[in-house]
Amino acid sequence: MYGQILNVVGPIFVMTFVGYVLGRSKLHIDSGTISSLVLLVATPCLIFSTLTSLDISGGTVLKMALSAVLCVSIAALLGLVVLKLAGMSYRTFLPSLMMPNSGNIGLPLVLLAFGETGLALGVSYFFVIALLQYTVGAAISSGQYRIRDLAHQPLVYSILLVGVVVVTGVEVPVIIASTTELLGGMMIPAMLILLGTSLARLSVSDLKPAITIAVARLCIGLPASLIVIAALSLTGVEAGTVFLLATMPTAIVNYVFAERYREDARQVAGAVVVSTLLTFTLLPALLWSAYAVSGQMP
Repeated sequence: MYGQILNVVGPIFVMTFVGYVLGRSKLHIDSGTISSLVLLVATPCLIFSTLTSLDISGGTVLKMALSAVLCVSIAALLGLVVLKLAGMSYRTFLPSLMMPNSGNIGLPLVLLAFGETGLALGVSYFFVIALLQYTVGAAISSGQYRIRDLAHQPLVYSILLVGVVVVTGVEVPVIIASTTELLGGMMIPAMLILLGTSLARLSVSDLKPAITIAVARLCIGLPASLIVIAALSLTGVEAGTVFLLATMPTAIVNYVFAERYREDARQVAGAVVVSTLLTFTLLPALLWSAYAVSGQMP
């Protein structure tokens, strides 16, 4: 069992460390370019390739998407309570408590833990999180909501194309299938390297709020995942995938929006760093728990 857990968490640690070393080096890695490449190209391709090539039903995709919505909704309610009790700004910190890093860490984790099935389920969950991050998360930080922002998200169009393929039953041309598979394949290593480079450049300016948000993110994600698993009667890999993705640390994109709209963005940066380090420390325990929830102990 311990060997299996090491085989899962080991590659995540190594690739993130590679990114950290590159971020601390004199190579001047452009994180913005990598981030744009992941968001605009790799993510839509991975979503399209995964959901059209693997044997996963439309009902399962909808169930995972609903799980993501419910987990974020529960996290939002619990997050408001935590921030009220702590006397902290909800516009600054609520997105950090609501939006987990289901992409950079979550997708590699479910792929390594549960294979291609876990990846397909994870992608079905992640695309909802990504949409909420760039709409609801941005709206909370900026104080304004613009539905037209969805039109600028390529992953929206990849989801629509998946829907067309599923509904019509049309066979995806080999050239498109191969191209999207290759482009989507760079997403997971690129996201882990991006996570490492980002951690190398972020700093903890105020330890108290950073620790508060980091601990609260984990403590909120755990019950949210278990409530949703019970409410939707999830079992097997579905349950394990939801558990892992809902308990991930606060997403780096929360800092991006805080930096754009808030004056106290450095506190969000600290929360991202501490939350990620806390999750990395507890990753073997979280993975063991996910196996237990899924009933697939190695």
